[in-house]
Amino acid sequence: MVMALSNCLVLLVLLMALSVPAFSYDSAWRSAHATFYGDMQGGETMQGACGYGDLFQQGYGLETAAISTALFNNGLSCGACFEIKCVDDPQWCIPNAGSIKVTATNFCPPNYSPPNLDHWCNPPQEHFDLSMKMFTSIAAYRAGIIPVMYRRVACRKSGGVKFQTAGNPYWLLVLVYNVGNAGDVSEVSIKGSNGEWKSMSRVWGQNWLTGENLVGRPLSFKVTTSDGKAVEFDEVAPSGWQFGQSYEANTNF
Repeated sequence: MVMALSNCLVLLVLLMALSVPAFSYDSAWRSAHATFYGDMQGGETMQGACGYGDLFQQGYGLETAAISTALFNNGLSCGACFEIKCVDDPQWCIPNAGSIKVTATNFCPPNYSPPNLDHWCNPPQEHFDLSMKMFTSIAAYRAGIIPVMYRRVACRKSGGVKFQTAGNPYWLLVLVYNVGNAGDVSEVSIKGSNGEWKSMSRVWGQNWLTGENLVGRPLSFKVTTSDGKAVEFDEVAPSGWQFGQSYEANTNF
């Protein structure tokens, strides 16, 4: 009887652990403003300060935003996801539009040149420069700039975390993308077969650099996101990996 009770307690603890979400942030809504850039097809929204490339190929599509200095965190916020809704502007907000969810893929730079000393992306203002498609999902195109409420949310990504390689035998640059849950990466380590974990340096956005010569060796990565969760992705890239290619892990966060 005691053993049966003990087994039940263990099972209950396991079930409780499984029910706890991997991602947890303050769900309170905060005030900000939003504008848009580019066109309805995503022109001008590709590439950018986070280091991503073709956002359609990389799975982000038009559900993206460039974020202001106050949110960008020197690029560490790249990959984070936000829920945004238009508020307090009956003239421009689309009735019953609900909210949108976007991934931070670019930087909205400050502008200190007169007469724009109060430019919307200047610190300490929290601002989202949305793709036109996302902006016009919640507000009229003619509005230009709107008040919004936003909150940080978990990223829902399809498939595994992806790693895109660039460089030469003397240095390797890796873009980490399609990261679920917290979305934004704070640390990356790399390991060749039969090697030791080596910390990578963040160059910009979500591009990470090592000076190790790992050509011809399967590549494994250990990725830590901003919520402190670390996951190892073993031998994501095979021994014959090549520069300029992307490799997908079997799992995500």
